[in-house]
Amino acid sequence: MTVRIVTDSTADLPLEQAEAAGITVIPLTVFFGEESYLEGIELDNKGFYEKLAASKGLPRTSQPSPAAFQEAYTRLINEGADGILSIHLSAKLSGTYQSACTARDTLPGDLKKVPIEVVDSRSASAGIGGAALLAAEEARQGRDLETIKNLVLDRLARTRILAVLDTLEYIRRGGRIGAARAMLGNMLSVKPIIALKDGEVIPVEQPRTRSKAYARVAQLVEAMGPLADLSIVEASSEVGQELEQALSPVYHGTIAHYKLGAVLGTHTGPGTVGAVVVTQ
Repeated sequence: MTVRIVTDSTADLPLEQAEAAGITVIPLTVFFGEESYLEGIELDNKGFYEKLAASKGLPRTSQPSPAAFQEAYTRLINEGADGILSIHLSAKLSGTYQSACTARDTLPGDLKKVPIEVVDSRSASAGIGGAALLAAEEARQGRDLETIKNLVLDRLARTRILAVLDTLEYIRRGGRIGAARAMLGNMLSVKPIIALKDGEVIPVEQPRTRSKAYARVAQLVEAMGPLADLSIVEASSEVGQELEQALSPVYHGTIAHYKLGAVLGTHTGPGTVGAVVVTQ
């Protein structure tokens, strides 16, 4: 069985890595005023944060259209796919998952003969990327669609994300967390720790400094028990290295680093760094 894997740009997979793995990435769009950019194609990590620093207003983001997914699904089916697994950003954070479902459900009748499974990852960034890479590897091994989907769901159920922000202001302005909590965080000049729980952003703690926040993340990661994988997603290499130093005493495996893309960066802000943990 030939199973093809689709994800979206919030998986924060470098395009070269995605292409090498045979993963199709559907980009979301970032708007600075009237200017629009396809994430990861027309605007990379470095360019985004430079524009964010220079922008007077907060950029906007937009999910892909169902047509973008239909185009990808149609191409993959025409290339010989016997099944497609499409893994996307938490439905509680974006309409991307719904766009993918709409695209699948409105394909022409002859194309509907090929099964397409759309997965709400209830995750973000490398949480999605790791699941997509696993799916691609299993597809290369010739696994069937249902088996790959179950393996992906199992990994996602064991995935945890903890992130340290410079401020809650970007999440507040983007409507992703309560305004009262964001105001409190700004007043105290803290470095808030957030997590994804059931696909939603929740506040965890509000340490006073970055070093204390990193140390606390390491403690929380250690408390999760034996780990199968740990990666870091970073707005900049500097914050990524700082978090890795804090995590190194509690995890001795290789830690992959991924750049936090424009869409998630719009809602978390510069200076964001996160630990993406997969428990055993």
